[in-house]
Amino acid sequence: MSKKTKVEQSPKQEFIFQKKNYLFMFIGLAFIALGFILMSGGGSDDPNVFNPEIYNFRRIRLAPTLVLIGLGIEVYAILLNPHKKK
Repeated sequence: MSKKTKVEQSPKQEFIFQKKNYLFMFIGLAFIALGFILMSGGGSDDPNVFNPEIYNFRRIRLAPTLVLIGLGIEVYAILLNPHKKK
């Protein structure tokens, strides 16, 4: 009988996402954060006084558009395959 030494090989640990994925994720988070920052404000300190600034272009159109673009970038970052060969 011969003794065989078995070298146990554990599978190599890898991250699911690569550097390119994380870069796009941070870009998407920046778009979302910027959108929420632009959406904030516009209120009035006195509840009896109406401030029409709440309905300006920045809060109604620009900020939600930035949030949606950021969410789209996040979906792209998740689905991006950096190992894909052309």
